[in-house]
Formats: sequence, structure tokens, C-alpha cells
Amino acid sequence: MSILDSSFAPGLQAAAPAPGMLESIALLATAALPQIAVRLRDALAPEIRCAALAIFTEECTDRPRKLAGDQRITDLVGIAELDRIRGSHPGENRWSERAEIGGAPREILALRYPPSNALLVLIEPRPTGGQPEMIGYLWNLAANRIREKVADAPPSYLRESRAVSAERVRVTGELVEQYATSLDILLATLRSTQLDDAAARVAAIDLAAKTLVGLKTVDDRTNSIVEEPVASAFTRLRDDLRPLTTLSGVDLQFVEPPKNGRALPGEVAHAARAIVRGLALAMMEQEDIQRIRVQWDCDGENLLINVRDDARGGIDPSAAALNRLVRRVEALNGLIEIEVMGGWGTEVSVRLPLDAPPSDAADIAEWSLGGREFEVLQLLAAGQRNRAISQALGISENTVKFHVRNLFKKMGVGSRAQAVALAHSHGVASST
Repeated sequence: MSILDSSFAPGLQAAAPAPGMLESIALLATAALPQIAVRLRDALAPEIRCAALAIFTEECTDRPRKLAGDQRITDLVGIAELDRIRGSHPGENRWSERAEIGGAPREILALRYPPSNALLVLIEPRPTGGQPEMIGYLWNLAANRIREKVADAPPSYLRESRAVSAERVRVTGELVEQYATSLDILLATLRSTQLDDAAARVAAIDLAAKTLVGLKTVDDRTNSIVEEPVASAFTRLRDDLRPLTTLSGVDLQFVEPPKNGRALPGEVAHAARAIVRGLALAMMEQEDIQRIRVQWDCDGENLLINVRDDARGGIDPSAAALNRLVRRVEALNGLIEIEVMGGWGTEVSVRLPLDAPPSDAADIAEWSLGGREFEVLQLLAAGQRNRAISQALGISENTVKFHVRNLFKKMGVGSRAQAVALAHSHGVASST
């Protein structure tokens, strides 16, 4: 995005930034994904300070939350809270309110990034008397940087993303099952006729029932981030492209995918929408275009995309914009074919596999794993918890914990999910 691009920052003027701001902008514009939240909070400091900052973007399916600030708040910020805040003001790109976040009601300033529906939440904001219009500009810069990094991600990042997502879903499912069982028992106990305090029983039953619904909502929302029904993914694409129809006058025609098609992994759904948007924009640059036809299909193993225009074949397959889309398809181990038919138009066919890209077995000697550590890693890759690993290997749970800590240290990771993702991306086969 250009430094003067204000299309998503209403009221932004082309005022010259202060020298310190220029350095902050440069750091933000080149930030790696894990640094985005911290860099954005630092860049915003001259304009507005906050106790904590949260970014919610579904483009990064493995880490949809990006946090910075007071750890007592950020440790408690959940996906469900951020999703609720984002949905509380449909159609608005900036709003202030008191909302539940980080486990308590707090004052917030929220900003949306329309192209990807990403959300920025400044928790307990305190304006510092700078240039308020810079807040929107810096947020747009950060959100656009996230899109660029995800678009250019190598296959290894996408494999790790999918592995981390799968691990998160599995752990969340276990937690939901555990708490649901506990609450079911609580409900059964409180419904007992042996309890004589009826009012207390009714109140407790109502509280427990609401808790069960809340847990189920969190589970469903977590799953929806990493997996999306093909029909709803296509509906979101159509909504994204609708403004182009109004502004360009080009007739965009959509052929619906089968409603019962296999659900799409989150990164495939996001990439597919971005690819079609990019193709539509490239096609609309042709002077003689009147119609673009977009079709999605699903054969159970691949998402099949077909985009065709009725221009005279003025697309240049070697153009930078198309090269970028080709790289994104290849990053997902997909295939793209561009056929330019002089006088008849251009047809683009894309195949995106729904299963994770295969990886070649890599040399993991750099980790210096012992035989037992490698066995533990294989079982971790298979999704086993410590108790199951101890039973499979005939060792105590404390010994398993010892090996897991050593694995984390040798692999340079900080969590179980990261270890599983890294193992998968290095071709470590799951042990059964």
C-alpha cells in the first residue's frame, strides 16, 4: 500500500510524518508476522497509547490473534471475544465502546480493515495529542503487511500453519468434552429432588446451561477459523466482489459450488478468495471486457476454480500481478493454467489440494535427538497426550514430561503445537 493511500482510512491527510514516525513506519512495513502487533503498538504510541493491543485476522489460521501490551490482559484475550466485537458493529470500520475483553469490561477503540475483515482492538486507549488520522493509516499498513506475508508464504509455513491449526482444534475438542462432562454431572446433581433449595437449584442450572452453550460456541468458532464449508466460503467471495460489479460495470457471474462439498481448510479458503479477487482485478483492466464468470467446484480432494472473461485476450500471463497469484497457488501445492485466446478471452483454471502439501523427509540431525526422544516426538506427531505416550513406551508420565521439555529446547519451540507442526514440516512420520 502506498504511503498516501487513504482508501481505507477516512479523513487521512497527506501530512508529513515526523522523523521518529518514519522510522516506526519502516519497521512496521518490514515486520515479520510475529512482530506485527508489537511494531504496530510502538508506531501508534505518539498518536495513542493503550494498555494492550489485539489483532484478529483469519488469514493466519494458525495464529489468528496477534497481541502486544499488558500480559495480564493479553493472556485472557480470546477468539470468541474478538469475534463478538467484530460482529457488534456491522458496516462500521471504526468505533469506540465498553466491551468484554480480556475477561472484563474495558474501554476499547476498534478498527476494521475491509479488504480482509481483520480487526484491531486498542484496549484502554489514551490519546496522546498526536495526529489521530495516523491511527487508521498505521493499522491499514499493518493489515496489508499481514496479507502480503501470508500471500508470499512458502509451502513450509503453510504446512506448519495447518498442523498447528489441527492441533489447536484437537486440544480445544478435548477441553470442551472435559468441561461438558463436568457440567453434565453438575446439572444432574442439581436436578436431584433431594435438594430442597429450589431457587438455588434453578439459578445453578441456568448458569451451567449457559456455560455449556458458551463452550460449544467457542468450539464451533475455533473450528470455523481452520475449516470453512465450501458454500459459505464462496458466499464470502461473492460478497467481496460485489463492490467491483458496482464500480466497474462488469457483469460478474457466479456458478455455485455443491452445497454438500467437503469443507475447505482455512488457508485454502482464504487463498482461493484472494486468487479469484486478483484474477478479477487483472481481467477488469482490459478495455473491452463486459463479463467475468467465476465457478468453484469440489471433487473431494481439490478445490477447482475456473475464471473466464469475454475480452479479446489482452491478459499478459507474465505480468507481475499474475506471477504473484501463481506463487500463491504453488505455495499450496496447487496448479494454475492460464489460457489466453486471442479474440475470445482468457480462461484461468486453478486446482488447490484440500490436504496438506507433502513434504520430503528432512535430515533432523541438527536437533540431536536421542532414540527415546525421537519415539516421543513420533507419538506427539500422532496427537498423543503424555499419559498415552507413557503407556505406549512403558515409562512414567514424569519421564515423558522430561523428554518433552528436552524436545522443546532442542527444536527451539515453546509449545506442543509448535513441536507437532515443526515435526510434520520436517517429514517426521506419525507413530501409531
